[in-house]
Amino acid sequence: MSARAMQHAIPHLRGRVRAGVALAPLTWFRVGGAAEWLVRPADAEDLVTLLAGVTPGMPVTVLGAASNLIIRDGGLPGVVLRLGGAFGEVVAEADGVVAGAAALDVTVAEHAAAAGLSGLEFLCGIPGSIGGAVAMNAGAYGSELRDVLDWAEVATVTGLVRLSAEALRLSYRHAVLPEGGVVVRARFHARPGDAAPRMTEIRAAREATQPVRARTGGSTFKNPPGQKAWALIDAAGCRGLTRGGAQVSEKHCNFLLNTGNATAAELEALGEEVRARVLDHSGISLDWEIKRLGVAA
Repeated sequence: MSARAMQHAIPHLRGRVRAGVALAPLTWFRVGGAAEWLVRPADAEDLVTLLAGVTPGMPVTVLGAASNLIIRDGGLPGVVLRLGGAFGEVVAEADGVVAGAAALDVTVAEHAAAAGLSGLEFLCGIPGSIGGAVAMNAGAYGSELRDVLDWAEVATVTGLVRLSAEALRLSYRHAVLPEGGVVVRARFHARPGDAAPRMTEIRAAREATQPVRARTGGSTFKNPPGQKAWALIDAAGCRGLTRGGAQVSEKHCNFLLNTGNATAAELEALGEEVRARVLDHSGISLDWEIKRLGVAA
């Protein structure tokens, strides 16, 4: 599709629309191709305008903090949606926190702690933003979003809807959103208490056990029922396994690393090799937790 035709396919917005934007610098892995169109809506109303007015059938991909994502080397066709600005507000209330979808999980935990609220400490151990955390029912250190979520506001083609945690049917690393819906903000309940000790404990545990300073995407595979993915990977002899510039972390083998010059194809192929070795060794099929999106080069 030509640039002129694509411009007609995207409604007029108050936010920013750019063509051919490199996405690798926006992702934690630092790999992947370009967005055909990168769109940054000005606010929730602008986002609804986009969803309602974009040409039917055009791909719309939401890019949050891109912490658990491999964008393939051929890039992402259609519209890539990046929320920021007005979507990043965090407000502490007497018994909870309301946070925009672009707010980082750790920022929400810090706001709650500063307000003398506890119960959201686990968020400081989850890389990413609130929109993605709600969409995948993110969890760590014994807690999940469904344990603390009151409601989420979701932009749809017909407007904003507020859905309860029950309505989202949250399950392990999954939420049921309206078709084409985009989380714009959420509310989490909390209780009075000192969150600092638990947050210090979580941060120390992450530093000691995870490659937090590497180019990585967090946990690569979901934990099978009753199992730990890292233990299955280790038992299959995959710790430190490499393919090109991609490596299975030696520190935590459920993490893939870009050691400096990996391609998205190498990371994904290494993940598939790990899955094959684990299946051969244990008979258990690992499911990807990291999303892989876009077109292969």
